[in-house]
Amino acid sequence: ITGNFANVIHGLNANHLTDQVIERSKRMILDTLGVGLLGTSTEVCHKVTRYSKIYNSDLSSTIWGHLDFRLPPLYAAFVNGVAVHSMDFDDTWHPATHPSGAVLPAVIALSEAFPQKKKISGLDLLLAFNVGIEVQGRLLRFSSEARNIPKRY
Repeated sequence: ITGNFANVIHGLNANHLTDQVIERSKRMILDTLGVGLLGTSTEVCHKVTRYSKIYNSDLSSTIWGHLDFRLPPLYAAFVNGVAVHSMDFDDTWHPATHPSGAVLPAVIALSEAFPQKKKISGLDLLLAFNVGIEVQGRLLRFSSEARNIPKRY
């Protein structure tokens, strides 16, 4: 199962992005960015931002809402992910998960860390975003815990 899963994910490319997937992805991304920018004003986001300031590296990515502050990609993804989810308005699906809040901050932070001559295109970003969503959805389908969520809550 794991090998098949890896082969499917590895085999995805921009040709698999239909017009409908591209349009929905853009809407999900715009929604996530909006919720994330709103979330930068929350107390929990302020706390993780202060905590993360102790980390630095040669690679850095943007902290949403802070033009003068960057972090290593791992911590930028963390802070931006907290911002997205802190208002709890980010997108969701059944069984309960928040796909874009986990995927988009990581994809953007990593894309910013690429060297200038290896920057990715918008289509590459959409593909990476959708691969992340696909991985999350398939992992949920594999999880026996996820199937029980509606029964527990």
